[in-house]
Amino acid sequence: MKILWVSAHPEPESLNAALRSDALAALRGAGHDIRTSDLYAMRWNPVVTAADFGHDPHHRLLVGARSGQALTEGTLAPDIRAEHRKLAWADAVIVQFPLWWYGMPAILKGWFDRVFVEGYGYGLRREDGSTRRYGDGTLAGKRAMTVVSFGGSADSAGPRGINGQMDELLFPIHHGIFWYTGMSALPPVLIDSADRLPAEHYPGVAARLIDRLSGLFTDPPLPFRSQSGGDYDTRFVLHEDRAPGVTGLRAHYADADSGTSESATEVRTTAGCNVF
Repeated sequence: MKILWVSAHPEPESLNAALRSDALAALRGAGHDIRTSDLYAMRWNPVVTAADFGHDPHHRLLVGARSGQALTEGTLAPDIRAEHRKLAWADAVIVQFPLWWYGMPAILKGWFDRVFVEGYGYGLRREDGSTRRYGDGTLAGKRAMTVVSFGGSADSAGPRGINGQMDELLFPIHHGIFWYTGMSALPPVLIDSADRLPAEHYPGVAARLIDRLSGLFTDPPLPFRSQSGGDYDTRFVLHEDRAPGVTGLRAHYADADSGTSESATEVRTTAGCNVF
């Protein structure tokens, strides 16, 4: 299978870099084809500008409309077009990053901002005028997984931890980027206490990552509801008989309808993520 690995860490001698190297070697050893986007090594520009679209800076820039026009006309910046080619080629996308201030590093956010333009990441229309998103889109049929390191302990990012539960912190990526554009999001691989990991613990961490990657094309994805699957009304609000009494992020998991309790959902999500 074909895998695109997108990574965002500034230090080539970091834990993230070591894990990436071992993981890529294991994937290639298993027969997968790999392409990479190492954003810091590429000196990726994270800032959306008029130059991305060949736009005259003397005129007002309407980012959505102009980016869609540039996509249609083939005038997007070469670095954006190169990432589109990688995404089109890939069967799965791995996005690896350290969690900074409860989110992804700015360079990675800028990769999504610049690459997922209108008509590609969003703003896709069907013939009837409805919008393709949440389970449908340019990247439908692909799989995606995050590999996330963070400084806190596993407990601090657990169901009652002070940092908030990690699956909820990553919901904007898993649901709002991956699933929005059609990719099936797998539970993340989480590396806790990353800034103080003893050297003797590294082989176990690498082995767990490689084990999760072995199920990249077979493990069940997060059970998000599709926009067009009948769960939402015309306002994109859940019908009253879907997950009754459940609000917030968890209501958008299909298994919330089955009476799965919040704690059970937490166990499923956390245990499936290799929090260690």
